[in-house]
Amino acid sequence: KRRKIMKKQHMKKALVSALAFVMVFGLAACGGKSSNKSKHDADTISVCIASEPETMDPARNSTVDGGTMTLHLFSGLAKWDSDKDGKAVLKADLAEKLVDPVANEDGTYTYTYKIRKGAKWSDGKPVTAHDFVFAWNRAVSRELAADYSNMFQLIKGYDDIWPGEDKEPVPGAKLDVTAVDDNTLQVVVKNKVSYWNELLAFPTYLPVREDVVSDESWATSPEKYVSNGAYKLKEWKHNSLIVLEKNENYIDKKDVTMKTIKFYLSDDTNNMLTNFKNGDWQMIDSMPSNEMDSLKKDYKDEYHVADQLGTYYMGWNINKRILPEDSTLTGVEAEKAQAEIRQAIGLMIDRNYIVNEIGKADQIPASTFVAKALKDSDGKSFAAKAGKSKDYEGYYDASSEAVKSNYKKAVEILKKYYKYDEKSGKFTNVPTLTYLYNTDDAHKAIGEYIQSTLANAGIKLQLENQEWATFLTTRKAGDFTIARNGWVADYNDPTTFLEMWQTHSGNNDMQFGKGEHQNLAMYDLDLTKFGKDVNVKNGTWAQTYDVLIDAIKTTPDDKARYEMMHMAEDMIMSTGCITPLYHYTDPYLLASDVEGFYKSPLGFSFFWHCKYK
Repeated sequence: KRRKIMKKQHMKKALVSALAFVMVFGLAACGGKSSNKSKHDADTISVCIASEPETMDPARNSTVDGGTMTLHLFSGLAKWDSDKDGKAVLKADLAEKLVDPVANEDGTYTYTYKIRKGAKWSDGKPVTAHDFVFAWNRAVSRELAADYSNMFQLIKGYDDIWPGEDKEPVPGAKLDVTAVDDNTLQVVVKNKVSYWNELLAFPTYLPVREDVVSDESWATSPEKYVSNGAYKLKEWKHNSLIVLEKNENYIDKKDVTMKTIKFYLSDDTNNMLTNFKNGDWQMIDSMPSNEMDSLKKDYKDEYHVADQLGTYYMGWNINKRILPEDSTLTGVEAEKAQAEIRQAIGLMIDRNYIVNEIGKADQIPASTFVAKALKDSDGKSFAAKAGKSKDYEGYYDASSEAVKSNYKKAVEILKKYYKYDEKSGKFTNVPTLTYLYNTDDAHKAIGEYIQSTLANAGIKLQLENQEWATFLTTRKAGDFTIARNGWVADYNDPTTFLEMWQTHSGNNDMQFGKGEHQNLAMYDLDLTKFGKDVNVKNGTWAQTYDVLIDAIKTTPDDKARYEMMHMAEDMIMSTGCITPLYHYTDPYLLASDVEGFYKSPLGFSFFWHCKYK
């Protein structure tokens, strides 16, 4: 999540009931007497969802907190809104309606949208179809190299901009997105998918104006920041406060009930809780893990847990060597060994302890990377078909009963590669590992638990803490061995958890297909059963995984597409670089005199309909 978006800073999860993701999620029910005395102006709400955002440019953003803010500042073709019952639903925004596509003779599909008349930017200029054409091509461009450029992979023309391995991009290539006139936008997609409208509501698909973003400082300066959504950026005190003020030029301004939103910037959960308890802040999105039990008891009207589609996990840099110094293994053989080692260390972790003693927000111990609540082609859980075992769901047994047997199995695997002292029950020559996490009490507590668990086996794990922005930069650069991570769905389909591991993806922090891993020919891919001319033996990551994801994106047969998605998850889990710990929930505190607040299933918080009772 912070997220998948995304990358998630805080302790969240994704337990969604069988009917939950019909894109209908509950409004916070805030009845009863408030346990805290909320202090506020009638037109202002003060909240804290995270620390300093990485960026306020919707094309560059890759976090839930940044996404929440940009979705208040900008309007796209679609949006997450609340219905008459206070539930989050997907609706048309600047598009007059969310249309069905028209099939083309070449197998592609065309969407034609009419932009609502009267849509304006915060400076009064009209919003046009040309703004969308510019913004989408900017976001997908190689020059911007945004984390979410691959979100446009469904649109025709993407492959000319981001071709596969050993192919050169077509000079001047653009997405097949056309402004027929100022109020008509035409989009040609390679395949029809059920989650297309969800993409249109995603921050990366928001419009920006060319003359505004030509100034590189536009996204950091309130004076230069021009948006077209419910709010405009009034003030930004870096690492302290962001203030959004109602945009009087917003096309639906009559529906905005909260005039001012103050986003306080902090990653100190104790500070957040103090400000909430004394009434200065009306909503906080994280709490100290050691306070969770008392909050559930003492703040029953304020404490809420929303469903969320996401997974919290340990991520391993595939290019960091973890074999003993005297190991002679190199190349493919070394990577096969290290994949086994990563998987074994993952088996040592008691996920039930993490969710019950640290998380304490009804998270689910994870044995898959794809969120448990996402569905398969038959409507059942995608996770139910993951892995090869008939005895448990997923890639290993995550139950509390299996903790001891998992640990013993891990020790036996590690004995193949490291020296083991039978008397002490510890390994003696495992290189020191480093676990990177961003500032948060729960992240720290999880790191300390893993550190203690590995220490029992003689494995030394150093903990390294960085503040959020620095942490993101470090992780993206691959300057780590192990890093805490989290991912929350961008849309309701397993590909949102799988496409990020393509070589060129901006979210490929584990460095698959990069560096030394780029040339390791060790993966197999056979898609002939799906009618595709692909049968690779001992191929590279780009020749196999990248090709597999591309095939998934262009396959119209749902059953085949889901079968290939299981193949993709099998591949990433076989590397051991993804160690799932739990599936997210989304706990938060909301003052009981606030109504109109809601969350989307992707973790975004919405305050524009808020008002005080």
